[in-house]
Amino acid sequence: MEGLAQRAALLRESLGKSQAATDAVVSILGSFDSRLSALDAAMRPIQLRTHAVRTAHENIDRTLRSADVILTQFDRTREAEREIQKGPNENLQGFLDAVDRLRSIERFFSSNRSYSSSDRVLSHVNGLLSKALVKMEGEFQNQLTQRSKPMEPDRLFDCLPSTLRPSAESRSEGGKHPPGGPQSDNHETAEAAVYKPPALIEPKFVPLLAKLAQQLVQAGCQQQCAEIYSEARASALESSLKNLGVEKLSKDEVQKMPWEILESKIGNWIHFMRIAVKLLFAGERQLCDQVFECSQSLRDKCFSAITKNSLATLLSFGEAIAMSKRSPEKLFVLLDMYEIMCELQTEIDTIFVGEPCSQMRDSALSLTKCLAQTAQKTFSDFEEAVEKDATKNIHTDGTVHPLTSYVINYVKFLFDYQSTLKQLFQEFKREDGSGSELASVTMSIMQALQNNLDAKAKQYKDPALMHIFLMNNIHYIVKSVRRSEAKDLLGDDWIQRHRRIVQQNANQYRRVAWSKVLQCLSGQGLTSSGGSGQVGSEGGNSSGASRTAVKER
Repeated sequence: MEGLAQRAALLRESLGKSQAATDAVVSILGSFDSRLSALDAAMRPIQLRTHAVRTAHENIDRTLRSADVILTQFDRTREAEREIQKGPNENLQGFLDAVDRLRSIERFFSSNRSYSSSDRVLSHVNGLLSKALVKMEGEFQNQLTQRSKPMEPDRLFDCLPSTLRPSAESRSEGGKHPPGGPQSDNHETAEAAVYKPPALIEPKFVPLLAKLAQQLVQAGCQQQCAEIYSEARASALESSLKNLGVEKLSKDEVQKMPWEILESKIGNWIHFMRIAVKLLFAGERQLCDQVFECSQSLRDKCFSAITKNSLATLLSFGEAIAMSKRSPEKLFVLLDMYEIMCELQTEIDTIFVGEPCSQMRDSALSLTKCLAQTAQKTFSDFEEAVEKDATKNIHTDGTVHPLTSYVINYVKFLFDYQSTLKQLFQEFKREDGSGSELASVTMSIMQALQNNLDAKAKQYKDPALMHIFLMNNIHYIVKSVRRSEAKDLLGDDWIQRHRRIVQQNANQYRRVAWSKVLQCLSGQGLTSSGGSGQVGSEGGNSSGASRTAVKER
């Protein structure tokens, strides 16, 4: 028990000490709480000052960054100003880059009007842009004047397919004439040939002109830009055509011109039209599209202004020919002109695209229709002239009349234009839907010739010569048709029918001619047998014997 008592006493003593330690710890922790509260109260002002300093630093950084941006803009402005002051002559690309920088600076300060210096800087930048604009206009005009040179004929000829290039002899004599031969000879080749429009301005300068044009357009100077470009290029185009040989002739001058000279000029005109549309006008359209890539409306407007006078000069000559007095010898050149206009019509519609060029497209189409109408009327005139030809000079021996050979050669030459004629007649379909086909027209001409030959044959007093004349002329017609392309067009029935006419006239000739011989022989027999002119039985037998002898022979 004493031991237990001692242990209990020790336990109580330990518990007492633990309680005292716990109370001491609680007391210490209580003092820490009060100290922390005091420390927190002491640190709060410091925290506030630190936050304020941090905010100030952030503001300062933002301000410095903004200031750096503004200073950079100032530096860019000064650099651009130096380039603007120097002008575009020394370094055109640097000048254009400077203008781009000024526009960028203008956009920057326009969107940051809160800066105190924005208004002042904008005023300065706009002043520099105004000066740059004046210099750009001058440089645009200067560059175009320097680069827009007329094309020499030889350069244009080198862009043509080889079949359409003038010969070396032709070039040495002036170099303005197309290769010889009928227009239709090269028709199929011309359609399939590849043309290479020349570079009207050296390619390396075109991008700079495009940038100048873009800057002027962005500055709102579309009108000035278009006028400068159109004037320079129109002058170069007109000079190129003049060097080629294109003349500005009034309609009166054309219509009063002798046919020999006019025929040569028509041949040249066909050549000029092909070169103008396929090379010069196509080149101008390509250049316009490159320089004014920034504006479709300016492309069409400038191209129209450049080519308007040149196209009008070319079409005016064609219109004068189409409206001149009709004659058979003009039919072939009219067909040549109609043929080239049909060939070029698709390209004209493609090149002269857009509303500004609509009148020019219509003028070209109007000339094509006018040429077709004149050619068709000339065809009708020729048919009428053949039937009404009143020449009295017939050969006494009944050989082929000049009118026959003329008409046959005329018709044979027309067959070089078969495709053109079929297209032409297609334009004049009758209301019932049947067109004036080449075959029926050719038959009408042949019938007109035959009617005229029938009338001319009646001028012979000798019936035998009349039939010889018809036989010779119609035989010549049949033989010529059989040896030409007209054979397929007129058909075997037509040929057989006219061969029968030749045979009929040959039979008539034999009948009439031998009738005279028999009459002559009969008369001689009567005279020899009758003596005194009386007719006896022997005389009659003699006459019958003579006829028999002649028939046997």
